[in-house]
Amino acid sequence: MAIIISSSFSFSFSFLILFCVWLFGSCLALESKESISHHQHHNTHTLQLNSLFPASTCNPSSTVDNKDATLKVVHKHGPCSPHQAKTNHTQILQQDEYRVNSIRSRLSDKTADATISRGGRGGNTRAKKDATTLPAKSGAVVGSGSDITWTQCQPCAKSCYDQKETIYDPSKSSTYSNVSCTSAECTLLKSATGNSPACSSGTSTCIYGIQYGDQSFSVGYFGKETLTLSSSAVIDNVLFGCGQNNQGLFGGSAGLLGLGRNKLSIIEQTAQKYNRYFSYCLPSTASKTGYLTLGNGGSASNSVKYTPLSTISGGASFYALQVLAISVGGKKLPISASLFQTAGTIIDSGTVITRLPPTAYGAMSSEFKKQMSSLGYPTAPALSILDTCYDLSKYKSVTIPKIGFFFGGGTTVDLDATGILYASKISQVCLAFAGNGDDGDVAIFGNVQQKTLQVVYDIGGGRIGFGTRGC
Repeated sequence: MAIIISSSFSFSFSFLILFCVWLFGSCLALESKESISHHQHHNTHTLQLNSLFPASTCNPSSTVDNKDATLKVVHKHGPCSPHQAKTNHTQILQQDEYRVNSIRSRLSDKTADATISRGGRGGNTRAKKDATTLPAKSGAVVGSGSDITWTQCQPCAKSCYDQKETIYDPSKSSTYSNVSCTSAECTLLKSATGNSPACSSGTSTCIYGIQYGDQSFSVGYFGKETLTLSSSAVIDNVLFGCGQNNQGLFGGSAGLLGLGRNKLSIIEQTAQKYNRYFSYCLPSTASKTGYLTLGNGGSASNSVKYTPLSTISGGASFYALQVLAISVGGKKLPISASLFQTAGTIIDSGTVITRLPPTAYGAMSSEFKKQMSSLGYPTAPALSILDTCYDLSKYKSVTIPKIGFFFGGGTTVDLDATGILYASKISQVCLAFAGNGDDGDVAIFGNVQQKTLQVVYDIGGGRIGFGTRGC
């Protein structure tokens, strides 16, 4: 998905932000059926199957927040994105598994090797020509579980992967400056990246390096720049990575925007202006738009219900939640609330598919299968990590069980229909959840399940909110 951030002067840090490996969405239209009883209708969604697949034109949401510090969010796979990356479901789910493995490694304190490879990788990366002008809009991957913000920079000392827009050149900016390797700011990189910073022998400039679960990486100078979201939303001296050796599958985006809890995240760097408060809505379909808003400004709707924000062991950068129970079709699953307390649960906009303890996922899958079987839907082969799939090729519309999450603080969140299914093709439509390898692994509330919800992070207030029909 993507967010547009307008920027000042030559620093076109105007991110068209792509939510990490965001999948092809679908305009899931709900309709009623006279044959469904009142009780069944209350606990089910009915949707047109053709709405599971992308529209050919962009239809921007009319509910997108228009605050000064609001950035547009779109699917990177679809007509609303200038990138319009091709959808490869196997690759999307494989990349998602890499990310989850990376999160587990971070939580177990198994950080990546600080010596990051400087070589290119096949045809995935190549050096770009020098930019003499800077773009008005560019794209970056964003994640609430990521801390450091970085963008590709000229000169590409080793290699830069293919980027749709002009690569940022700090030499063209009057407001850019390098960070010294002897500064306190440079020492913050260890906690944000898992790697100790290096020092340029010639200029004594701080050098960052970060590697992700799929072996993608970025290495470059650590610097400061002015970030302008609008004429009235300007942030000076934003710390970010100016990547001169970058490699990976970033979908043509310019870099990454970190929304985590570390001191180097955009949220912490703008704390004085926006009070550690932000919200977003992820669109239901590739042909609609969502938003990311920094600050409150009275933007939370009356439908928002809050649950306490917490932390998990070894995961200070992550936003954690307390899951108490899950329901399928109005029926609470026979699982203990203590099941989720073993390793905890985090919410992460960069993870696609929600991961549950295997005991919880087994109960969910079993109940979902039971209710889908009673409705007569034939099963289909598994799709990568998704093992509860259906062949719906003989139907124009289907009825599926609703799924609800019960969080601490008495908050219940009923997922939108778009947050329940993952459609590869009409003959392979799957339950969009997966089980962890062990009940001791952290659970992750992923971005598919967050679709259309207004998700509010009130960090100062120690809470996270969920509202319906956010976009």
